[in-house]
Parts: sequence; structure tokens; C-alpha cells
Amino acid sequence: MNDPLDTAADALATVRALCGDGRAGAVAPGDLVRLNEAFGILRRAVDAAYLPVAAEIARQSRAELGKDSLARKNGFRTPAAMISTVTGTSTAEALRAITIGESTAPRVALTGEERPAKHPHVAEALRASLIGTLAAGAIVGLLDRVGVRADAADLDAMEQRLVEAAPGLPLDQLQKLLLRAEAHLDPDGVQPRDDERRSKRALSIHQDRHGMFVFSGRLDPETAAPVTCAIEGIVTGMMRRRDDAIVAGRAGQGEPSIADDRRSVAQMRADALADICRHAIGCTDVPTAPTTTVVVRMTLDQLESGVGAVTIDGSAAPVSAATARRMAADAQIIPCVLGGDSEILDWGRAKRLFTPAQKLAVGERDGGCSSCGLPPHLTVVHHIAWWKRDHGTTDLSNAILLCATCHHRIHDDGWEIRIDGTGIAAKVWFIPPPWLDAVQSPRLGGRARFDLAA
Repeated sequence: MNDPLDTAADALATVRALCGDGRAGAVAPGDLVRLNEAFGILRRAVDAAYLPVAAEIARQSRAELGKDSLARKNGFRTPAAMISTVTGTSTAEALRAITIGESTAPRVALTGEERPAKHPHVAEALRASLIGTLAAGAIVGLLDRVGVRADAADLDAMEQRLVEAAPGLPLDQLQKLLLRAEAHLDPDGVQPRDDERRSKRALSIHQDRHGMFVFSGRLDPETAAPVTCAIEGIVTGMMRRRDDAIVAGRAGQGEPSIADDRRSVAQMRADALADICRHAIGCTDVPTAPTTTVVVRMTLDQLESGVGAVTIDGSAAPVSAATARRMAADAQIIPCVLGGDSEILDWGRAKRLFTPAQKLAVGERDGGCSSCGLPPHLTVVHHIAWWKRDHGTTDLSNAILLCATCHHRIHDDGWEIRIDGTGIAAKVWFIPPPWLDAVQSPRLGGRARFDLAA
């Protein structure tokens, strides 16, 4: 690993060379990418260097010191208030800096012996400027939350795996990984968390002074699964048909068509909800009959015993197998075992479009959009080697799940896609174009980014 001081010095030299006059308007796109990365390194380095300072301010401002508290001597009620005021951050950011600083600083035993930090892997990643304080705080929060119930060796191994996976992950994707890590470290806590989330589900409806109805709510994963699956599935279909109509050149020709639809995604969601409710009002079937398709990933043992943690498409939080068994009474559960005598997963070039069974298999491998992580119902199966131009086959080795935005970005910007392995255990890699990364280092995509298997 490179010396963090050398890394920070190189980043500072890059900043000075590319925008020494304080202006970035004339910087070429490739240099702008380098400049952004350099600022990221510098910011992480500065934040990491400040964490021990925040922890020491908190130590010298302990409540038991009374009027001798460092914060009180400087006119502040708490160390967090002192830090946030002086550094220009929020109180929440100051508290996070104190917590991370205390968790990653070397400890001193009662005997005076120096002991390693509580979370040494997080401390090392911070010191090397590999992760920022937001990622560090999220990891530390998880480890502290399950620390009293998990085995110490498992905690240490999980901490190492999390800090290795965190660099380059957006915070929302890291949170998905942390939820799965929590279920892995504390499987007995999955069912209580399910019960707690379910008890907090709520939906309020009121009409404001403008006559608009305002919906506000929170749904647990079990309740939300059919709701999000139905609404987002309808919206995705609307957008796909509109894009196809625009490409076909039917916009603005005679009668209004779907190509002229200018609704936002939020408006489409509202209309989709209204359509579903109109259908429900006139539906003669019983409300508890299966009405949607929800993919729940679980083993046969989990389905039979109701023990363990499983995942639902579109939900980052794992749920208990007992919850999934209960869901099976109200929704069609698609098993993870794909193929069999009744379904063929690899169609070669006999078919242009991927089958629903193939999409389920690709979804099992990719977990949603392979690039940005959007859930499967917001994605479409695309040919890596184009079907018409490259004579690509319609089979799993040439299939990838992508949302519309990532699909266009990858093709327009010149990214390459590589799949290592076969079946749902294969790994997807995105290779950036030379203008973005001269080395073209492959970037892991798909479900493997969140794989906690040893």
C-alpha cells in the first residue's frame, strides 16, 4: 500500500498543476476526472487527520471535568458544539467525527499499555485515504450495533471485508451491503427487526389548502414489496414504450401519441397508483388472491424451516425466512432455482428477446442494474454483444441487466463489459474507456459487489 502522505502529496500536486489559478472551466474532461479524484483523496486525508483531534477534544471535554472541560473553557456547552462551530460543520458531522475518532484511535489500558484501535481495519483504511468519514461512520455504527451479539473473530473478518468493499461504492450501495452484513453477523436479530419495522408501517392521507391530496408513509419490506413491484413495473413499461415511440419517429405526427407523453417519473408513479386502485375497485377477485410477482431469494431449507435471512428484489434490507413464508400466502413467490425441464435459459440466436425465465436468472446474478444497483423491475436485459450489429446470442453469457440511463451511458461513453464464469455465479466487470482511465482497471459490478461469502 502506498504511503498515505505520498498519496496526499501527489493529489495536492495534481490540484496545483490543473487548477492552480482556482479556475476549472478550461480543464479537459480527462484532467477534470483526475482533478476530482485528487480532491477526493485530499478531502479523505484531511478528514482522517482530524478524527484524532475530534476524539481528543471530546476526551478533554468529558462531563466529569466540569468547569475544567476544554469545551466549556472555550465557551461551548459540548465538544460537538465546539467542533461544529469552529469547523463549519453540522452537529451531526461533529458527533460522527468524535465517534469514529474514538473507535479508530489506539487505546490505553489501565496498566498504561497501548492497545490497538477498537476498529483497526477502519482505522487503516482511513489512514490510507481509501474511505471517507461517511463510509467509516456507517461501518463503525454497524459493528458497534451488533458487537455485543456477534463473535469477535466474525466481527474482525467482517470489518476487513467491508473496508475492502467500501472504496468506490456510493453510500446507498454501501448501506445495502451493511444491511446484509448485519443479517450475516446477527441472524437471530433478523426476525425482531422485521417485527419492529412492521410495527412502524404507516400511511397518512390528507388534503392540503390547494385541494391536493398528500400521501406520506413508511412501509416495511414485506408490505412494500408488492407496492413497489406493481408501481415501478407499470412506470418502466410506460417509459420503455415512450422511448420506443420516440426512436420510431412517431412524436408530433397527427393525433397525440405515447411519444408525446411528457410526464415526469413522479407523475407516472402517481398515475400508476391511481390505475391500480381503479382496477381494485372494480375487481371481483378476493383481495388476498395472488396479484403480483415478487422474487424472494431463499433456500429450500429456509422455506421449509422458516429460519434464516432472505432478500427481496427491490429491498436492501434482508428479512427473516418466516416473513418470506408468510408472504407466500399473499403473493406469487418465484424460487431461485431456475431452469429445469420446463424452462430453457439459453436460447442462442433462436430468439431476439430474452425470456422472463432468463431475466430471472440474470437478475439472480446481477441483483438489479449491474452498474448502479437499481432494483430488477427498473431494468431491462440487454445484449452485451449486440444482437443485430455483433450477431450476439440471446443467452446468459451475453446478457446483462441495466437501467435505461446506465445502458445509454455505457454504450455512448465506450465502456466494455466482461463476464467471468458461467451461470448465476459469474461476475460482471465494467472496463472504463481509456479517456476515463488510462490503465482501464476493471470495476466489479452486479450482485458480487455485495457478496459476503468468504
